Amino acid sequence: MTQIRQQVRGTGLLFATTVFVSAFLLFQIQPLISKAILPWFGGTPSVWTTCLLFFQTLLCGGYAYSHVLTAKLPTRWQAILHVMLLVVSLAFLHILPSIAWKPVGVEAPTLRIAVLLLSTVGLPYFMLSTTGPLLLRWFSLLEPTSSPYRLYALSNAGSLVALLSYPILFEPLLRISLQATSWSVGFCVFAALCVACIVRLWQLPQEIQQQAEPVRQVHRKSQPVTLGTYAVWFLLAMVAAAMLLAETNEVCQDVAVIPFLWVIPLALYLLSFILCFESDRWYRRNWSALGTAVLVLAVCWLQSFGSRTFLPLQLAIYFGTLFSICMLCHGELARMRPDPNSLTVFYLTLSAGGAGGGLFVGLLAPLIFPAFWEHDLGLLAACVIAVIVYCDHRGWTSEDQRPPMLWTGLAIALFVGVGTVFAAAIMNYTESIAMVRNFYGVLEVESDDIEDAVVLRHGRIMHGIQLKGIPSLPTMYYGFKTGVGRSIQELRDRKTPLKIGLVGLGAGTLAAYGKAGDTFRFYEINENVTQLAERHFTFLKNCPSTVEIIQGDARLMLEHETPQEFDLLVLDAFSGDAIPTHLLTREAMQSYLRHLRPKGLIAIHISNLHFDLRRVTDALATASDLHALTLETAAVMDPNTGTQSLIEPGSRWVLLARDAELLNRSRYTEIAARNPLPHARQVLWTDDFSNLIEVLDW
Repeated sequence: MTQIRQQVRGTGLLFATTVFVSAFLLFQIQPLISKAILPWFGGTPSVWTTCLLFFQTLLCGGYAYSHVLTAKLPTRWQAILHVMLLVVSLAFLHILPSIAWKPVGVEAPTLRIAVLLLSTVGLPYFMLSTTGPLLLRWFSLLEPTSSPYRLYALSNAGSLVALLSYPILFEPLLRISLQATSWSVGFCVFAALCVACIVRLWQLPQEIQQQAEPVRQVHRKSQPVTLGTYAVWFLLAMVAAAMLLAETNEVCQDVAVIPFLWVIPLALYLLSFILCFESDRWYRRNWSALGTAVLVLAVCWLQSFGSRTFLPLQLAIYFGTLFSICMLCHGELARMRPDPNSLTVFYLTLSAGGAGGGLFVGLLAPLIFPAFWEHDLGLLAACVIAVIVYCDHRGWTSEDQRPPMLWTGLAIALFVGVGTVFAAAIMNYTESIAMVRNFYGVLEVESDDIEDAVVLRHGRIMHGIQLKGIPSLPTMYYGFKTGVGRSIQELRDRKTPLKIGLVGLGAGTLAAYGKAGDTFRFYEINENVTQLAERHFTFLKNCPSTVEIIQGDARLMLEHETPQEFDLLVLDAFSGDAIPTHLLTREAMQSYLRHLRPKGLIAIHISNLHFDLRRVTDALATASDLHALTLETAAVMDPNTGTQSLIEPGSRWVLLARDAELLNRSRYTEIAARNPLPHARQVLWTDDFSNLIEVLDW
C-alpha cells in the first residue's frame, strides 16, 4: 500500500510539472511570435489583438479535442492518439516565419496573420492547449480524492510566470531568433514530460482506479448542468475576454504598442483565474461588484476629462478596472464550477466564451463600429453583471425582496454614467466630418472652430491640420521653422527641382512645399489615410509637383524598388504611439541609404509623448557612419486662451547626413539641441532585437 501511495505522489508531481511547463510555453509563445511579426504589419495594436484572437480560437479547439477524446475513446486509445500528434508536432517544429510571409502590398492583414500563425505555431500551440483539460481529466482518474482544479490554478500560474518573464527577462536579453530556439527546446522537454504522464497512465495498476471509483461517488455530488448554466458560463467568459482585448486596444492606442503593455492585461486576466480557482477565500462577491462599479466610473471620467492625467495613474485605472471585471466574472465561474465529471465540457464552454469575446472584438467590432465602441459596451456589460451579483448576494433578486431605494438610485447613476460616455462617443461620430476604422485603427476628420481648420486625428494623436483661410500653409510639426521645413528650404537653395521621399502621408501637409518640377513620393500603409487626405484636405490636389502615393509598408516597398535618388527622405511614422520599430533598425537604415543621393538628407520626426527616440536615431547614425543633428522648436502659446497652439505645437526632428558639413548651416544651428546625447544612452535596434521599454520617456 505504501508503494501505491508513493506512485500516486509521483503522479501528482509529474502531472503538476507537465501542466506548469505546458502553460508556460503556451503563453510565452504569444508575445514572442506577436513581436516577431509586429513590424511586418505596421506596428499597430491590431496585430496583438489578431494574435490573441487566433490563440483563443485555437485554445477552444484544443479544449474541444480534449472533451471529445475523453468522452468517446477508451483511456489507452486517448494516449495512443495523443502521442502520435506529439510526434507530428515535433517533426514540423519551426515557429519563426520565413520572410516569404512578409506582405508585399495592400492585403487583408487579419487573414494573412491567421494563416501565418497556423502554418508556424499552429500545431505546437494546439498540442499545448489540449494539455490543461486533458491532463486534469487523466489526473482525476488517477487521483480521485484530489481536486484537479488546483492543477488548473497551477496552470494559470505557469501562464502568469511566462507573461511576466517575457518583457522583464526574455525580451531585453535575448534576440528573437534565440528566443525561438529556447522555446523550441522547451517544447521538446514538454513533449517528453507529456509522454511520461501517458506512460504513468498506461502502467499504473488497475487496482488504484478500482479503489478510486467508489470514493468519487461518495465525495462528489453530481448536479445537472442545464442549458441556462452553459449560457451563463459562456457569457461570463465572453465578457472577461472581450474586456481583455478591448482594454488592451485602448491602452495601446493611448500609450504604446509594446509587449510590456500587452502582457500586463493578460497577466491580470490570468491572475484572476488563479485566485478564483485556487481557493474560495479570494473572491468576495460584494466587494468585487462594488469595486467594479467604482472603477468603471473612474474609466468614464478618464475618457471624458482625464486625457492629460499622469500616465501611471491612467494605467492604474485601466488595469485596475480590467482586473476587477475579470475577478467578478471568473469568481462567478469558479462559484458555479461543476464536479470533475463535467470538467472538460466546463473548460470547453469557458474557452468558447473566450473565443467569442475575441471574435467580437477582433473581427465583428471593426466591421460594425466606426470607433472602439466595444470597450464602452464591455463596461456596460460589466456594470450589469456587477449589479446582478451584488443584488443576488444581498438576496434582492428573489420575488419577495427588492433593493432599497438608495441602492437602486446608485445603480441607475452607474448606468447613466457609462451611458453618457457611450452617448458622447456616438455624438462625436455624428458630428465629425468623417470617421473610419480598419486594421490600423480609427481615423477621424473633424472641424476645429477655434482655429478655423480641418483636423485629422488617429485616436488622440493629431496627424494633420489645414487652415481654411490659408490652405497652403504648412502647419503643426511641418511648419517653416521646424526641422523638416528648414531642411527643404536649405536643399532648395542649392538644388532645384527636388525629389523627396516621405514615409507616412497624414493629411499630406508636406506637399505644401512642392514646386513645379519637384517629385513628392509618399509611402502610406493605411489606405484610409490616403482616402481621407485626398477627399477632405487640399494639400495633395493643390500641389504643383508630381505627387506619387505608394500604398503599402514603406520599408517593404523601398526594398523592392530600384534606387530612387532622393534629395530628402522624410520618416514621419513615429509621432503616434504605434511605433513601427522595423523602420528604425540598422538594416532599415541601409535600405534608406541605398535610395539617397550622396549629398542627400534623412529627416526623422521624433516628436512623441512617451518615447525618447533620439536614443535610437543617434545610435543608428553611429552604426551607419552618419552624422546626426537634433532640431527642436518650442510650442507657441495662444495669447487668448493660454493653451498650446495647434498650428505650432513644437517639434523634434533629427537630420542625418553622410557629410557633417551638410548639417553645419545657420538654419539648423539656430534650433539645434544644446545637450549632446551621451554615447552610453544610445540604443541600437536591429531586425532581430528592439525594445521600446528602453526608450520610454516617463
